[in-house]
Amino acid sequence: MATKNVRQLWAAKLAAGGMAAKAERGGGGLGKLPVGTVVPVSALRASAGSAPHPLEGAMRVGFSGQVLGIDPSLRGTGLALVEFSPGRGPVLLRCRTVTVPPKKSMACALGEISMAVTAFLRDFQVRHVALEQTIYVQNFQTAQILGAARGAAIAAAAVQGHAEVWEYAPLRVKQAVVGAGRASKEQMARTVMALLGHGRMLASDEADAAGVALCHAFTWRG
Repeated sequence: MATKNVRQLWAAKLAAGGMAAKAERGGGGLGKLPVGTVVPVSALRASAGSAPHPLEGAMRVGFSGQVLGIDPSLRGTGLALVEFSPGRGPVLLRCRTVTVPPKKSMACALGEISMAVTAFLRDFQVRHVALEQTIYVQNFQTAQILGAARGAAIAAAAVQGHAEVWEYAPLRVKQAVVGAGRASKEQMARTVMALLGHGRMLASDEADAAGVALCHAFTWRG
């Protein structure tokens, strides 16, 4: 019987309605995760106390290149550049939170986001840009502000012209990285740290951005 590829596994899992799992507090680090290697899901769960992963059996990292992950927000956009290459684990090259004080106008904040994204794309050989989509919010004004922040980041990437732009729903990001769509931000951050083998705790927005980059590498197939 033919073995399903990662895309087929994800399609089957998402079609079934995702996985609701109970988050567990967990301990040690997974260390470096070599690109193209198969990692037992039990080891991934143990690394950060995560719930069972949707990819039953193993998870293969097949992406090669640099991904700029972006967690858009008007006053605190997270940026994280992660490199994936054969024979080496994912490497966090640079991360930043674009912090804009409330006293500055919305136009100024959007300009800061655009310039920050442009700097990443100018200084590195970014292959793909991955953003987290705006979640559903009841407040129209909040949705409008978040949409503007995303637009500034996407426009900056489009102007550079050499990096493809991809978008992922928050639920899919958590499923891809942690294995549970309802994982907490703390659990997400711990798992990101374990996958990157990073020595220090990232700021919340930066960890979210790195999670989007990891989601892209785990689920993308060219």
